[in-house]
Amino acid sequence: MSQPVSTRRIRLIHRDHRRTFQENLYVYAVVSRRSKGVSIGINLNPDKVCNFDCIYCQVDRVTPAVVRGVDLARFREELEDMLDLIESGKLFEMERFRDTPPELRRLNDIAFSGDGEPTTFPQFFEAVQMAAEVKAKWNLPEVKLVLITNTTMFHKPQVQSGLALLRSHNGEIWAKLEAGTEGYYQLVDRTAIPFQRILDNIMAEARRAPLVIQAMFMRIHDQPPPQPEVEAFCDRLNEIIRAGGQIQLVQVYTVARVPAETYVGPLSRMEVDQIVETVERRTKLPTEAFYGPE
Repeated sequence: MSQPVSTRRIRLIHRDHRRTFQENLYVYAVVSRRSKGVSIGINLNPDKVCNFDCIYCQVDRVTPAVVRGVDLARFREELEDMLDLIESGKLFEMERFRDTPPELRRLNDIAFSGDGEPTTFPQFFEAVQMAAEVKAKWNLPEVKLVLITNTTMFHKPQVQSGLALLRSHNGEIWAKLEAGTEGYYQLVDRTAIPFQRILDNIMAEARRAPLVIQAMFMRIHDQPPPQPEVEAFCDRLNEIIRAGGQIQLVQVYTVARVPAETYVGPLSRMEVDQIVETVERRTKLPTEAFYGPE
């Protein structure tokens, strides 16, 4: 009789979000705590170029990238091969996935989540179209297409076309918003893109269809986010709702892997719970907590 998988082992499985899989260049698989199952990841930024330089990011931007572009034909082949591994169960014969509990062995989504902002890829629409075609070919209507994004490019017409296509194929947009003020946004995300563009793009998209807000909070120089900043974050969410935007869920999470900067660290469970309580109390939005390493 097989032995139950320990809680510690499940945590290790959830923390393994490496964007490499055998010889693949663009497609990988993870057991995701936020997806609550297997997520196929699509990396449209193997060159590791990003328009954010987040202080908590785990991507190694010092080591030169081996892959510079995306070959869409190879991307499609890798996605088909990954689906075959998952649907046949062969993925869970691999050492890396062998201890995945039965309840987490279902394919939940195909997620555009890579080493940079997916919507900066010039052929973003074509990549979404290809993923949708493969999903339909495998008769997986219940599997979501997820875009994990900083929303910086949502105002671009070609990106708008890709978002509309994604939504029409059981798509979800997980939009990154982890600040309430310009100053804190620049402290955390380190970008030349103004905070107002993020707010405007999220608001415009939330008016079209419900989206998920992803909010990373952390200790910076051993200090949790100031309470006024958390309250300002709630104010931004309320502004989106008052303007007719739809937010289906707020995900509050903290650092789970080694961050870019050594002065960044995870919040305690109590600190995460306090932020969740503030968000729920001030916005009345459904909010979910995801904790750091334990």
